[in-house]
Amino acid sequence: MPTRHKIILLAHGSSDPKWCHTFEKLAAPTVSAVPDSVVAYMELSEPSMDQVVAQAVVDGFKTFTVLPLFLAAGRHLRKDVPAMIADLETAHDVSIQLAPPVGENPQLGLAIRDVVEQTLQASNP
Repeated sequence: MPTRHKIILLAHGSSDPKWCHTFEKLAAPTVSAVPDSVVAYMELSEPSMDQVVAQAVVDGFKTFTVLPLFLAAGRHLRKDVPAMIADLETAHDVSIQLAPPVGENPQLGLAIRDVVEQTLQASNP
């Protein structure tokens, strides 16, 4: 039986539920299409990455990939998230890979271009 692998779409988090709803809506196509994928938050919101990993371990997962829903790798992705991952790996005896933030993927630039073109078309009928 192959090892089960969990994909964590990691957003920063906010105390504003509307902010979280935006990321959940953005992630919904992935969560519905990619098995074993879920949104988690770094801070200020739930589920936290710790909560997701803890539950996934109970459900039989041992390997994870964290895909940050960040535009760039700032302090959080260079220091805070790797430290969180190291703690989670030790606490749960799992393997967690940190992927580059979505903002580094050229496909996001193309998606932004498409949104700009659609916006221009809508404002100039």
